[in-house]
Amino acid sequence: MKPADAAPPERQSWSLQARLLATVLALLVAIWLLVTALTWYGTRHELDELLDAHLAQAAALLVTQRLDDLEGDDFLPPPTLHKYQSRVAVQVWHEGQLVVRSTNAPTAPLAGNRQPGLSTTEVGGQRWRVLTTPGRETDVMVHVGETIDARNHILMAVLRGTLGSLLLGLPLLALGIWWAVRGTMRPLGQVGRDVAARQPAALDPLPLVGVPPEVRPLVESLNELFGRMVQLLESERRFTADAAHELRTPVAAIRMQAQVAQGARSQSERDQALAATVKGCDRAARLIDQLLQLARLEGEAETGGAPAAAAAQSDLRAVAQGLLGDMASAARERGQSLELVADSAVPVPVPAAMVAVLLRNLLDNALRYSPVGATVRVTVCPARASAPASLSVEDSGPGLPPEAQARLGERFFRVLGTGQSGSGLGWSIVARLARLFGLSLETGCSDDLGGLRVTVKWPSKGDPPLV
Repeated sequence: MKPADAAPPERQSWSLQARLLATVLALLVAIWLLVTALTWYGTRHELDELLDAHLAQAAALLVTQRLDDLEGDDFLPPPTLHKYQSRVAVQVWHEGQLVVRSTNAPTAPLAGNRQPGLSTTEVGGQRWRVLTTPGRETDVMVHVGETIDARNHILMAVLRGTLGSLLLGLPLLALGIWWAVRGTMRPLGQVGRDVAARQPAALDPLPLVGVPPEVRPLVESLNELFGRMVQLLESERRFTADAAHELRTPVAAIRMQAQVAQGARSQSERDQALAATVKGCDRAARLIDQLLQLARLEGEAETGGAPAAAAAQSDLRAVAQGLLGDMASAARERGQSLELVADSAVPVPVPAAMVAVLLRNLLDNALRYSPVGATVRVTVCPARASAPASLSVEDSGPGLPPEAQARLGERFFRVLGTGQSGSGLGWSIVARLARLFGLSLETGCSDDLGGLRVTVKWPSKGDPPLV
């Protein structure tokens, strides 16, 4: 038995070609019927006018004759000259008596009211069209009539000649319409076949060559959809690469603390290493949340919406202090020093998590590509009348030539000869955050330390984005 909550079967919908063909054929048949009705009415009217004129002409000929010339036994019917002649009857009445009639005329009056003019009557079960007119002599009335059947027969003969050809041409016209509709819908069907034949991973745009103007918006919309899918897939790949890049450092720190805990000789040393391990796990979890937030904000930006967290405020100095404290141990292991120059709090309209991601990548690059004993300085400047709020990271390393600085931010770009491993994703994350929040990135040579200097500037309130 069929389950009670089973959904009813979906009705098979008509194809667009079938709908168009059915609509056009229905309109064709309706117009043909309307034309037939109008032709019937117009032909009937004109035929009645013509035959009524013939009745009037015949009556006029009889009226000109004297009654004595028409009466008598020698009055014979005229010879048969036409097949419809027998359907025309003549009566001449004098003082209420039928004195002359044609052989096919009934004995009863064709027009009972004896009023002059045209009338339609029924005599002996047969309908007649009668013209009544008075004669030349007193109390003489002439009736000239024609059977309605004869008129209908003539009407059908005329309509068969007029509408018969149209009726025979209707199937040919329907066949032509079907051929035209089928040919017109062929480009749309070709687009459907092209889309159905594509591989799931094929996201290249459909060709627009030879596409009709009516179908072009559909193809362009499909190409835009493919483009958005490419962007989404690229965003997912970026997120995967960024996550691997960002999690590398905290995972390495957690591993190091775990090794310290394994080799600890005292309980206090082991507890300290385990506490550092838990702290590293918390840092990694927080980093994952930041990456997810970055991916979500980037998705909002790609779909045309403003970042939902753009209105969040953070303090550059507080973020820099916390991050430098977290990275101080790694710098000391390389004999490097971290400096912070910040006189006051510097509020900026960017979430603290995003500022931390941006600054951590800048610091990571500065520490990684600076030699042992190098100095890395972070300078935070508040907004002034002549300059916006800014964040600078400079080092005493070898720096970068101008051509290499121009390529910073390209994914997987690395400066050769540094002896450091990496994929360039750190700079890619920095550049993407700058685009997302309308920041400007400037690179150059540090005047004090001699190495690379990277400056991030926030736009003033009400100013357009700097990038």
